[in-house]
Order: sequence, then C-alpha cells, then structure tokens
Amino acid sequence: MQDRVKDLLALAGRILLATLFVLSGFGKIMGYPGTAAYMRGHGLPWVEVLLPLTIAMELGGGLGIVLGFLTRPIALLFFVFLIPVTLVFHTAGDQANTIQLLKNISIMGAMLQLAAFGPGALALDKLRRA
Repeated sequence: MQDRVKDLLALAGRILLATLFVLSGFGKIMGYPGTAAYMRGHGLPWVEVLLPLTIAMELGGGLGIVLGFLTRPIALLFFVFLIPVTLVFHTAGDQANTIQLLKNISIMGAMLQLAAFGPGALALDKLRRA
C-alpha cells in the first residue's frame, strides 16, 4: 500500500476513534448534573473531581488523538481509563451492557495499536520531531 494512502487511513482512523470521546465529553458538559447523578448512582465517590477529569480526558485526549499530538501517551491513558470505566458501568449481564463492554474492549485494542505504532505521518507528533 502506498505511504500516502497509509497516512490518510491512519488519520481517518484517529478521527473515527476519537469521535466517540469528543462527543461523549461534550455531552457530559451539556448534561453535567445528569452525568454527575449517573456516576453517583453507580457508587462512584468524588464525582466533583472525577467528572471534570473525565471530561478533560475525553475532550482533551480525543482532540489529541485527532491531531496526532502526544498520541502514544494519550492512547495509553485511554487504555488505562477504560479499564475502571468498563468495570463500573458495563458489567451488568443485559444485552446493552454486553455490547458496551465489547465496544470498550475493542477500543482498548485500538488504543494499544496507536500506542504501539503511533499516529502515522499526518500528525503533530511528526511535526514536533522534524
């Protein structure tokens, strides 16, 4: 496969992967009280700290992935972030949670791929090294 095609595919993959997190972070801002109540309902402590950190991770990390900025460390952070998120919110045995569980496992795999192989040539990480 030509290098230019690989670079475009890597960029498209980063955008598609990060869309979930950027939209989710924005949704948490727009529905802040409801999200805080949802988190409390799942027994999470320190929601007043965890919710802003979650929003920062999803929005900031998502945009970092899109731009290819600090891609490898952000991908590893997302991998680690998704472990407790998955265990707390998606382990009930119903079909919807099973789908969410499998989605998160798949995303974790994609984050490991990004951490291992990097963002591709169309990324701010590449400009920083040049």
